[in-house]
Order: sequence, then structure tokens, then C-alpha cells
Amino acid sequence: PQRVHPRKKTSLFYRNLSTETKSSEVNGRWEFWIDRGGTFTDVVAKQPNGSISTMKLLSENPEAYKDAALQGIRKFMGLGTNEKIPGDQIEAVKMGTTVATNALLERKGERTLLVTNKGFRDVLRIAYQARPDIFAREIKKPELLYSSVVEVNGRHGADGEELQPLDLAAAEIDLKKAFEEGFRSVGIVLIHGYRYPEHENQLKELAKEIGFTQISVSHEVSPLIKMVSRGDTTTVDAYLTPILRRYVDQVSSELDGTRVMFMQSNGGLTDAALFQGKDSILSGPAGGIVGAARTCQAEGIVDLIGFDMGGTSTDVCHLSNGEFERAFDTEVAGVRMRAPIMKIHTVAAGGGSILKFDGQRLLCGPESAGAVPGPACYRRGGPLTVTDCNVMLGKVRAELFPKVFGPNSDQPLDYEVVAKKFEEITKEINQNTAAAEKTAFEVADGFLHIAVDNMATAIKDISVRRGYDVSRYSLCCFGGAGAQHACLVADALGMENVFIHEHAGVLSAYGMGLADIRAIREESVEEVLSDSNSVAAVRSIESRLRSHCIEELKEQGISATKVDVTVSVHLRYSGTDSSLLIPYTEDIKELTARFEEKHKQRYGFIDPNKPLVVEAVVVEAIAASGSVPRKVGMRQRDLTKDGSLQAVREVEAYMDGKVRKTGVFSVSQLLLGDEIYGPAIITEPNSTVIVEPEWKACFTDQGSLILTRTRPKERAFAVGTDQCDPIMLEIFNNLFMSVAEQMGATLENVSHSVNIKERLDFSCALFDAEGSLIANAPHVPVHLGSMSESIQSILRKRKGTMNPGDVFVMNNPYDGGTHIPDVTVITPVFSEEEHKTPTGAEPLFFVASRGHHQEIGGITPGSVPPFSTSIDEEGVLIDNFHLVDRGRFLEKEVIQLLTEGKYPTRNVEMNLSDLRAQIAANEQGIQEIHKMVKQFTLPVVEKYMQYVQDNAEEMVRKVIDALDAGTFEYKMDDGCKVKVTVSIDHEERSACIDFSGTDPQQKSNFNAPTAIARSACLYVFRTLVDQKIPLNSGCMKPLKIILPEQTMVNPSPPAAVVAGNVEVSQTITDTLYGALKQLAGSQGTMNNFTFGSETDGYYETICGGTGAGPTFDGCDAIHSHMTNTRLTDPEILETRYPVRLEQFEIRKGSGGSGRYRGGDGIVRSVRFLEPMTASILSNHRVVPPFGLEGGEEGALGRNTLFKASTGEEVQLGHRAELQMEPGDIFRIETPGGGGFGKKE
Repeated sequence: PQRVHPRKKTSLFYRNLSTETKSSEVNGRWEFWIDRGGTFTDVVAKQPNGSISTMKLLSENPEAYKDAALQGIRKFMGLGTNEKIPGDQIEAVKMGTTVATNALLERKGERTLLVTNKGFRDVLRIAYQARPDIFAREIKKPELLYSSVVEVNGRHGADGEELQPLDLAAAEIDLKKAFEEGFRSVGIVLIHGYRYPEHENQLKELAKEIGFTQISVSHEVSPLIKMVSRGDTTTVDAYLTPILRRYVDQVSSELDGTRVMFMQSNGGLTDAALFQGKDSILSGPAGGIVGAARTCQAEGIVDLIGFDMGGTSTDVCHLSNGEFERAFDTEVAGVRMRAPIMKIHTVAAGGGSILKFDGQRLLCGPESAGAVPGPACYRRGGPLTVTDCNVMLGKVRAELFPKVFGPNSDQPLDYEVVAKKFEEITKEINQNTAAAEKTAFEVADGFLHIAVDNMATAIKDISVRRGYDVSRYSLCCFGGAGAQHACLVADALGMENVFIHEHAGVLSAYGMGLADIRAIREESVEEVLSDSNSVAAVRSIESRLRSHCIEELKEQGISATKVDVTVSVHLRYSGTDSSLLIPYTEDIKELTARFEEKHKQRYGFIDPNKPLVVEAVVVEAIAASGSVPRKVGMRQRDLTKDGSLQAVREVEAYMDGKVRKTGVFSVSQLLLGDEIYGPAIITEPNSTVIVEPEWKACFTDQGSLILTRTRPKERAFAVGTDQCDPIMLEIFNNLFMSVAEQMGATLENVSHSVNIKERLDFSCALFDAEGSLIANAPHVPVHLGSMSESIQSILRKRKGTMNPGDVFVMNNPYDGGTHIPDVTVITPVFSEEEHKTPTGAEPLFFVASRGHHQEIGGITPGSVPPFSTSIDEEGVLIDNFHLVDRGRFLEKEVIQLLTEGKYPTRNVEMNLSDLRAQIAANEQGIQEIHKMVKQFTLPVVEKYMQYVQDNAEEMVRKVIDALDAGTFEYKMDDGCKVKVTVSIDHEERSACIDFSGTDPQQKSNFNAPTAIARSACLYVFRTLVDQKIPLNSGCMKPLKIILPEQTMVNPSPPAAVVAGNVEVSQTITDTLYGALKQLAGSQGTMNNFTFGSETDGYYETICGGTGAGPTFDGCDAIHSHMTNTRLTDPEILETRYPVRLEQFEIRKGSGGSGRYRGGDGIVRSVRFLEPMTASILSNHRVVPPFGLEGGEEGALGRNTLFKASTGEEVQLGHRAELQMEPGDIFRIETPGGGGFGKKE
């Protein structure tokens, strides 16, 4: 486990590993490489003689020292705690720190002011409107970084035109007022400021004159398109830089005369004076990636997965050919970052992850025991954790660790309490499950395998899902707990090599010393890659950025002759957001080829007919700063002199299913070429290495360990099927969900359309042979559960005729569909043998993907007509259509289907592209299922498909036990109503949901197909389960749903249904919550807004306020219930379409008051710059969202047209379609949520 150190004056460990080094590495002065973490600070000292020593200290120990990094330096140099550090004896201090990261996580940064355009005060709060957890009734947004907002008059258009001059006089008044209120840090973010910075520069000068000490300006911090993520990055910089500066100054002040450098999130060092808040978020972890890359390269390893397992979480990274991967648009601690950051994926699975049994499943994390109380074995009353699994199994041993545990930090690890707790939880498991009785060893091993699967899934996210085969990679393992699990994680991924560096326990600190000094500059281009004009634009920007980067390094004392410069460009297909970073060349043909090669590798397709856009230029200047110290003279074992390698002791440890005799070795006894065969334990000063059976460890000439498999892993896994095993239940839950999620990742990658690729309006799922839902990745709630009916329809109509390689497509709302644009692609899954040699067998499983096609015909562009009265007016209806016949894509037939109807699609090529993407997503699912069957056998997989449904069923029954019956009816704006009566049978633990009394089907399109009504019921009851459970058909088994025929929840063809999917679904959901008295009415609409022409269209749904609950407020400005699609960034919207966003803010006070208030809606005003057709399909413009238990109603929404030609203000109904002229404004005010309980 990661060492726990006593909170005393002498609370540090000291390790000195002196080794001979090459003479070129000796300069007679000290170097210190430091990683200041949240709990521990690691210090690596390169001594004047070139030897390397390491030390660990508590980051916070005020009784002993002021700063851990400085204390480590003093300790190495033999100085007292308060003695002056002789800076002239130190060559450099290279440091990473989590000071800023912790301030961000704990929201303890500088009080910050945001300055932005009038009408955009809430743009960063609304952001992209999607909620993080679709099943949470109480929605929690991350706390904002800014405390107050100043709105300024003045703005530029997307084309650079100054639409309104900046009102500096008014801005000065507001800024002075904020300054008087105590603000000293300000972030300035103006729309299109990344490209037209004049107004931002004027505001910067004004803020400087007034006296603001930290001024972060968006075009300087992140000069790239996307107002939301650039704005977040700017506020992060303003929020964190003052905190960071104080810490940097504190360290630098005591290192007078010493060169002090800090690690940036991009993996490069920079001078302490240049270190900024926005570059510090991943300062420490970036050092780990550099350390992993450099040490692996020194051993000839260039393709690797970095695996850094700590106490609370695990960080993983991917490096191909030794090259760092950076993300330029990512999210950290709830904040969107638009800046170069090392691509690191974090999963909440660490040594401190808490173990639980919920009555059916074994659960591991995501909660952590932290440093205090820590794992049970730490003697501070902590719970069982992953670390305790290794203690229980004998892999981590009390006798091999110093006595630094317990309240007085003087006791060994506590095996007895761990054994006792495992006996208790084992007894509980055996009493509550019908599976064969387990031993405490088996339970501990089961929990460990669940944790390993979680970590392996995180690695798949950054590698396999992006087209990389990790089986040929090496796993570079570091961090306090990583080496204990390295072999198991490698086995889970099919990897056969593990690299553990000599200093793996402090590799992030070690990496600081190996990093280069880097300066990176970016600038937006947004030019089509077509001719000399685009080349000239890139050349001009590149030249300017190159000069800036070289100058920054020159200021750090580096000669231009020692600087290497690389130039890359972000390229993307026109009309998409997904760019790729490509090494730049002015040869357009070669640049295109490079892009297509990477695009094909990443996404599986290229589109030669689509123009490429140069989104941005990235210039990086690099000056070599560190290199891996090379050992020389490492001695091989001399059997006559040294004798054979012998274990220092032999113990018993549980590995690979049984207790085994296990040798314990110390790394200090190893010599070059020594091999240790598993099972074995190798102790190091900062970690414990577990060599599992069928693995061996080899000691290299650089003092590292390379672990390799001695024989290929047997992939078959013996699991009984007579009873449900609680360990395997959780593993299969995760495996089934992983199939659906990997399908979703493939669909998102391969799709061309904005709706699927960027708005994420799709869902993917796995089904058993009867069409019962097994796993549905939580993408869009209105799709949840509804695809089962589509599968069962295909089963009825195609039984006995399906073949391997067949794919079917449908969107029929009367046969399992939702509405016409939601197209479902269904693939039957046969055995691998059946695929090779067909015998006429029936499918074993099904996979399906449903995506919202942004155009599929109908009477209006976008296929969401507000006034449709029959299904054919809504687009091309597809029912049981053969899309792929035994591997042959029936393109001609599909084109005929989509283009020859009464209202054909307007963009058949986009439809074909999305259909191909859905086919590819299904194929990914088939491959994953085949792997699963190969590993566990078909009978086991089929049986656990039933068991996961049984588990979900039981969880819903537990919820029903605590519910009361109720009735509720809810009117919609056109007067129709939905009524539901929920009856509870506590003896059978079931619920009857009866929609009798709901109005007849409507002549309008406010009719919800049965699949929609069932999805809404499934969604509501799933949200009532507060813990994470799989969403599958088992959730529906305790529910009897009565949907009277020819009503608006069970219409008959040819009734129109488009509003049933987007509006009636929301009403059904709110009605159910009302009957159960669980949640006041949310905004109850998706506010479907479309505009376009006969050739192009745009569609969005718009967020509002959510309803309050019995113990919590509603949430402002977020999507609720049956949708969760993203909103297009304001700058992207204005750049791509002839519209201008005039207002985008929260409707203050629109949520209903009560003991708990409802969430507020938003205001969104769009000015049209060209003639276009626009439409709105919405609800709650007449009937307000209800309050509960005395809570007040939410405010009504409003749709308003402002005519430019006449100045007229026209109030529109809840649905409208109209011709917009240049200058006209369409304003949408979305409803607030209802309050809960009487206001006291």
C-alpha cells in the first residue's frame, strides 16, 4: 500500500541509493526533482557525485516544517529546518505541484470576477446543458469559479465586424465597483474574442489601470474557438494563478540564486516566473507521464500504457511510438479546459477504494477511505478497501512494512482486523446469496478482480476504443499501489509485458528531472484547406507563434540554437467539431494524406468529398533539459562468489485461486539478469511488486524490473451457472455495460452528423435471444428500454430467416420506435462458428444502435414538424427493412427507400453515413460479445444475462417496498391530459401503472407511442434507485403498465407522433413523479427549436429548470428527464449558421418557490441574418410546471418573435412555424421547475 507516515517532527522516510554514473552526468552541484502531492511530497535528489536518492514526506506537517519540498532539500543537504539553503550549490529545482489542483477541487481559489458581453452573464454556467448523471433526481453542478459578473456593451460578429462599440465608460464604473468590493482577480471573456481581441485588450488595460493584480484574458489564455471551454480556461487561470503565485514565490524566496522550474500540464518545464494557473492543473501527473515515457525509452520500450495507481484513484495514459498524447479540449474537476494538457484518464479505483456488499453484488468504490482513516489495516478505524484485499491475501505483509500505523504512528499493519472484517462480510455474503459458500480468501480475491476490471476498462477507454491494440504494448507501472496489481491488470488486457522502474514509487518526481523545457502557443485559423490562401494564413500565424515561443525560452537563458521547434495543425472535416492534431507541411496533398491516415485509424473512415478546415496552429519550442541517468558497471551474479538467488523468506499468499508458497525477495539483493518466477513478492523501499503465477521478473542493467508472462494466459474462465455468484454478477454487470459503451464510443467516432457525433443524440444496447434488454449505455433517456420492442418486432417477423452478416433497420413508432428521426439499426449475433460455417442456427443475442438522424424527410427541414397531423408528414417510415444481407450493404435499395416517398429525405448521403456508423457500432458490440463468450463460455454468458436482470428486478422491488400509491393528472398546453394511477402491491412487491383516463389520441402530433410510455416508466423507477444499478429489462418485471388503446399514450396509425417523443414523454415522466410525490414538475418540455432551408438545417433542444424534491432544490438551466443532448457552443453556432445569439442567460426567479425551490429556466434569443424557416415545438407556455406539497408552480415559458421590419413583438404559441427575415429575433424563455413544500 502507499505508505502512511506519522504526523511527527521526523515524519519522513529517507532512501539513498548511490550508484555509479557516467562522468558526463556529474557537475558537482545538486539537482532536486520534486512532486508535491496532496498527501505526500516525493523528492528525488541528484547529488553532486551524480548518484540518485529519494525521499517521501507528508505534504502538510506544520509542526515539523513550513514546506515539504524545502524540507526535503534541507534534509538532503544536511541542513536544519530553518537554515538558509545555499542556492549556489544547486543547479536546478524542477517541481510539480498539486497546490492549484487542490484549490480547484476544493474550490478554494482566488475570489474572481468574470467580465463578458451583455446577455452572456450565465454562458459558463449553462455551458452545454447536459447533466452529468441522467438518473440523479437531485442534480448537482460543479461550483462556479467566479463570484460575480460584469456585463459590457460592445461585441464583434463571427466575421469580425464590430457590431457595437465597447462602452468603456460604463465598464469602468462596474469594474471600479467590483474593485471596491475586494475583487483583485478578473477573467475577461468576450464572444469571438479569440479571433478579434480588440475589446478584450481595451478591458485588460482598463482593469490594469484600476489596480486588478491578476488579469486573465481569453485570447491570451486560450486563443481558440469555443466560448464556453475558452471561458472556463480563462476563469481557471484567474482563479488559480494568485494561489499558485504565492506558493511559487514562497519556494523561490528560499532558493535565492537557484534556477526553479515547474512542470506544466502539457508535460514541459517552465521558469517559475512564467508558471500560470491554467497550466498547473495536471502538473504532478504530467511528471509521471514524462517519467514513464523517458524511462521506458531508455529500455527500448516506445509503445506503452502508463498505469499510476494511488490511494484514491488510478491515472492511465497511452503513448504510441514514445509520443506524448495531449488533449486540447477536456474537462477537469467539472471545468472545461481549452488548453494543451497531457491526455490522462482517471478512474475512481485506488488502494483506498471502499468495498461493499449490497445484498446481491460485491461493489468496489468509487468512494475512497482517503488518507484518514485510510484502509482498515491502517489502525484508524477505516473500512475494508482494495489495499486490505492484498493484506488478506498475504500479498501485502505487515512484517515487511515499518511500524508507522495507528494513532501514534508506531504500530504495524493490522492483519487481525482485516481478517475479522473479511470474515464478517463473507458471512453476510454466504447468508444472503444462494451461491456456493465462499471463504474470506475468495471474497477478497473477488473484490480485487472487480477493482482490476475497473482499471482495465479505464485503459480500454484510452486505447482500444481509439483503435489501438494494447496486446503488443508494455504496461509501465508506477505509483504507490500499482506494482501490486500490474500482472493482474496486464492479464485483463491481454498484455504480456510490465515495466517497473527502479524509482516507480516516486516516478512523477523522477519525471520532473527528465522533462524538457517547453513553450507552446496556439492560435485559431478557421480556414478551408484548399489553396495558397490557407497556406499563407498558416505561415503568417506560425511565424509569429514561433517567435513568441523562442523568445520565451530565450528569457529562460536558452540559446535559440538549442531549441527545436515543431509545428502542427488541428484539422477537421467541414461541419464537424472533431479535429485531429497533424504535423504540418505546406504540401496540401501530403497534409491531407496524413490527416486521412490518422482519421482512418481513429474513426474508421475518411470522406474525400468533404473539405478540410484548418482549425488552429500549434507551435511548440523544446529545449532538452534532462536525461535518464545511466548506470554503469551493474554486476552480474557470480554463482561461486554470490551464490544462487534465494528468497529472504517464504510465506503463504493466495494467488490464482489458491494459497501458494511464495518467496519474498528484496530488490537490494538483486543483480543484473536475476530472474524471479511467480508466485513471488519483491519488496522495494516505496512499493511492493507482486509477481503472479505464470509471470517472471527480470532485473535489468538499470536496476529496473521487467515482468513477462512465462506462458500465454488461458482465456477460458470456469464459472458455475447453477447459482448466481455475487462476484461474477458485478463483473458481468460491468462487462455487459462495457459492450454497450464501446458500441457508443464507436458510433460517436465513426458518425459524420452533428446530431450523433457532437450532440450525442444516440443510444446503444445489448439484448438476449428473446430481445430482452441486458445493458443500455446511459446516453439519451427517451431511448432507454424502448429498443426492446424493436428487437422483438424483428424477431417476430424474421424468425428462422436471419443469417450471420444480416442487419436490419427500422424507425416505425408503432412497432418499437420513438419518432421518425430516431433510426434503429439491429444486428443479430451468432456464434463465431456460425459466422464461419452457417448452419441455419438462430441468433444467440442482438445488438442495436439508435441515432437521431438530423434529416429524414417530412414537411419541414430537420424532420421535427410542429404541425404534422399524420406520420407520413414527419419523414420516411422504415419498418423491418433489410439493410445488410449476409455482409452486403444494400445501398441502392436504401437510397430508393429514403428518396422516393411523398416527403423524401433532404440529405441521403448523411443518412447513409450514419447508417454505416451504426452498423460499425453494432459490429464492435459483436466482437466484444465473442470475446466474452470465448472467455466464459456461452452457457455462463447466457445465465448471467438472466442474473443481471434478476438483480435489477430486486433493486426496483426494494424501491417499491417504500412507495405509496397515488394518482395524478397533468394537462398540456393544447388542453389534452395525461392521467396515471400507481397502485402498490406490497405483498408481491410490485406496482401497477395505469394510464386509464388519459385523453384519446390527438389530431395533432402530441401522441406518444407505447415504447415512449414504457421508457418513461422505466426511467422514473430507475431514478428512484439511489445506487448505481444496470438498466435492463429486469427493471420492468415488477411493473405492470396499462396503456389504453387509441389514447395519446398508445395511438394507432397514422397518427403523428413527433411531439410524443419530445413533449408527451416529458409530461408522462412528470405525471409519474407527481403521483408518487417524489419530484415537482420540471420544465416538462425539450423546447425543440429548428431552423434552416431546403438544403440545410439546424436542430437543438433547450434546457430549463428542474423540479424540487422532498430534501433538495431544483437545478437551474439544465436538461431534465427524457433528454440530455448537448447544446452547440455560441461561437460554433454563429460561425456555421447565419444567425447571431443575442441573449443566453438564466431566467432569474422562474423556479417555483417553496421549502425547496424549483430550478430556473433560461432565455435564448437568436437573431436571423438570412431568410430561413424556423419552428418551435414546446410545452408549458399555457400550463405551468406544478409544485408539490404546497410548493409553488414554475414560471411559464414564452416564445416571442421580434420583427425587424416593423418593431412588432409577437407572442407565439407553444408550437409555431414561421418565415424569419434578416434582423428578426426569435426569443425562447424556458419554464422553471416547480417548488416542493410550503415556504417557511
